[in-house]
Amino acid sequence: MTNCGYFATVARWLLPCILFSGSHLRFEQTIRTSVECAGVGLHSGAPVQLRLLPAPAGTGIVFRRTDLDGFAIEAGGRNVAKVSYATSLMKKGVLISTTEHLLSALVGMGVDNAYVELDNLELPILDGSAQPFVEMLLRAGLRRQRRKRVYLRIARELELREGDKFIAVYPFDGYSVSYKIDFPHPLIGGETFEVDLSHDLYQREIAPARTFGFKHDETWMRNMGLIRGASLDNVIVLTRDAVLNGPLRFRDEFVRHKVLDLIGDLALIGRRIMGKVVADRAGHALHTALVSRLLRDHSLWEEVTLEDAPRAAVSAAVPVATL
Repeated sequence: MTNCGYFATVARWLLPCILFSGSHLRFEQTIRTSVECAGVGLHSGAPVQLRLLPAPAGTGIVFRRTDLDGFAIEAGGRNVAKVSYATSLMKKGVLISTTEHLLSALVGMGVDNAYVELDNLELPILDGSAQPFVEMLLRAGLRRQRRKRVYLRIARELELREGDKFIAVYPFDGYSVSYKIDFPHPLIGGETFEVDLSHDLYQREIAPARTFGFKHDETWMRNMGLIRGASLDNVIVLTRDAVLNGPLRFRDEFVRHKVLDLIGDLALIGRRIMGKVVADRAGHALHTALVSRLLRDHSLWEEVTLEDAPRAAVSAAVPVATL
């Protein structure tokens, strides 16, 4: 290989790392060019085409139903609809379902503004993780915008309980997520995972973790009109004592996927959190309940830029290349 060829190869591998380095960034970002994919919805089983497009600063994440004349639904707490087995958005009777994996990827990779076009009611499940969406964002590239990013800095703690389920957020100079699950299965049991998203760990530690389900639940879930698009290619399926379609990507892939879901659900706040989130067997309903409480009670937080934030948080920021 010539020197030029060698450096071109190195640059091709390093560029995504440069573009996406640093979760705490001073400026908003969008994607450089449009990218698309196709698949089926996990619960509806319906085929869907999805396209991501750049959006101006201050736009946030906006979904557009191209099969309904481009009807727009903003990814925000006021549009949260059903949250049992997936997080859905609804506006004026128009539904967009299973948003959490894409929203998680957008937050994890530092995208503030984008249009999401789809031609059906549910986002594609793809391989059941956020990794395919991360790969789309890497293909699109990231573009820094002129508007300073505003963070939702947690000023005082908020704790919510529902039976044995718990979720809380506490003041913290960064963005940390901790999750605990407990399933009566020999391969899961009690698992805990914590990640500091200030340190660019999302792509490696969270995005590949896939959704999972139990074989003995399949019949009644399908009878309820759920998991019509589920397959061994997009869901980890557990029998009574084993994984039907292994191997696992992580020993604790199950709890990591819960972290992935939580990051996506908290994206509905519309601002990046500066705080520590702790969840114990919480689930989508409690995730979005935390979003609602935060948006209702402005005494719990303040809006800051990194210039306003403590030095510890600012030092976590790594400049993004503007190409």
